[in-house]
Amino acid sequence: MTNTLKALFSTALLSVGLALAATQPARAVLEIDITQGVVEPLPIAITDFIANDAIGQEIAAVVAADLQRSGLFKPIEKGAFIEKITNPDVAPRFPDWTVINAQALVTGRVSHEADGRLRAEFRLWDTFAGQQLVGEQFFANKANWRRVAHIIADAIYERLTGEKGYFDTRIVYVEESGPKDKRVKRLAIMDQDGANNRPLSDGRAIVMTPRFSPNRQEITYMSYEGGQPQVYLLQIETGQRELVGNFPGMTFAPRFSPDGQKVVMSLLRQDGNSNIYAMDLRSRTTTRLTSSNAIDTSPSYSPDGTRVVFTSDRGGRPHIYVMGADGSNPQRISFGDGTYSTPVWSPRGDLIAFTKQSGGQFQIGVMRTDGSGERILSSGFLQEGPTWAPNGRVIMFFREGAGQGGPKLYSIDLTGRNEQAIPTPQYASDPAWSPLLD
Repeated sequence: MTNTLKALFSTALLSVGLALAATQPARAVLEIDITQGVVEPLPIAITDFIANDAIGQEIAAVVAADLQRSGLFKPIEKGAFIEKITNPDVAPRFPDWTVINAQALVTGRVSHEADGRLRAEFRLWDTFAGQQLVGEQFFANKANWRRVAHIIADAIYERLTGEKGYFDTRIVYVEESGPKDKRVKRLAIMDQDGANNRPLSDGRAIVMTPRFSPNRQEITYMSYEGGQPQVYLLQIETGQRELVGNFPGMTFAPRFSPDGQKVVMSLLRQDGNSNIYAMDLRSRTTTRLTSSNAIDTSPSYSPDGTRVVFTSDRGGRPHIYVMGADGSNPQRISFGDGTYSTPVWSPRGDLIAFTKQSGGQFQIGVMRTDGSGERILSSGFLQEGPTWAPNGRVIMFFREGAGQGGPKLYSIDLTGRNEQAIPTPQYASDPAWSPLLD
């Protein structure tokens, strides 16, 4: 992947050339209401894209897998298909699809341009209304065919749900290997479905808490190089690394501000107190945001940058607090049993995800930003570290089951009913979800 991602992909409304699709179809013909508590998955037929090689089938398979993992779609088995699509420019025989209850149909074509680029076209059809909903085409380097598939899945997801998709994204995490008493921890990155996994560090120094910039392919993380905790910035595409600061004492959980211009973190001073600080990445000036005699840690900005959520034990045990971005007016918002940690503000601004320890279990949950409406999505032996998909509908975290040997990554949607294991080559912890790629 290069820095000029926008140059790799160009999208345009696909001209149809059919009288049926020459006019604009009615809006809201087929849509999923994902604001409901429980959503029945939509049956959707995804045909192999017409191609001269296997890449058409591979792209269709990735699209189907993306949509199925969301929990909102149920791809129909290809053995049930009646019509064989041979020309995606021709309207399908809709009765052949409605009879197998395919409420939506995806057809497409993949071809190779003279300059070596890949051209992928797809159409999304409402089978019961007999209308095309979306038609688009994409150009990319052949090596990026999986990105094309994820972008197509995002387009389908957005048209049928009204929400932005989250498939064309990446996950940075801590890859763990070796025995527990000599665990090697290095940075790694992969697509959100676990594909294209590659290391970002060599494992010679322990790394922790990688976090994505909201507007650049850049991460911040903590490293124990030289035996001291240091905060770094890493440009993912170029590998260029920059030291943010070498702070006395311990540094915890650096995280970007919404505009990417600041990093907020927790610093442990020699007096044993941990407080929240913000650093301007241009001037390198540091501002102290909390001044308590407690342990204040795990800060996370609201999407508009006006507030910060964090964990503090100033009330006797760790709970969640919200304050102004300048440290003003801290207010406790969690009041349940147990202890709370790792709060993370949703990109939508409506919820805060957290880890809770109660009754001998670790739980991943969400609450509204005033602390009301607390809901537990997942419970386990040892699990923590929630991170949000950029559309605010799915959370990823890591879990280590009893006797499992090491942590693994999982995702779950806001209903708490669609938990998915995320494949990684080694043990994995501390995931951070990227914004949608450019």
